[in-house]
Amino acid sequence: MKEHKFKESETVELKRSTSELKEGVISIVSILNKHQRGKLYFGIRNNGEVVGQSVGEKTLRDVSKAIAAHIEPRIYPVVSQETIDGKSCIVVDFEGTDAPYFAYGRAYIRMGDEDRQLSVRELRSLILKKHEVSW
Repeated sequence: MKEHKFKESETVELKRSTSELKEGVISIVSILNKHQRGKLYFGIRNNGEVVGQSVGEKTLRDVSKAIAAHIEPRIYPVVSQETIDGKSCIVVDFEGTDAPYFAYGRAYIRMGDEDRQLSVRELRSLILKKHEVSW
């Protein structure tokens, strides 16, 4: 059996477990503000090692609820359980074209594999780009 090798990128975020749910929500917003779509994995360390995550109905619901409660404007991701290298993981597949997105009241942008809070100037630029009028 070939083991998967995961790597964080501009559109992929890896979290060891749902204990990092808040950071995961921030990563979703960062990726959406730059690329409009991405994936978040729980159960994979940021070095790419698949460690697994205990997953029940409640776990999946908790992830969905955190996303619904803390991301504005709302998005509707697909939150699912996947077995990767024989271990249970949670995969959040998300997309949205209504940038700027905010997590916990703040806007973030993806830089490489990091999430950076947007400055006022960057936020203004993102909003202006969204409302661009072409004649």
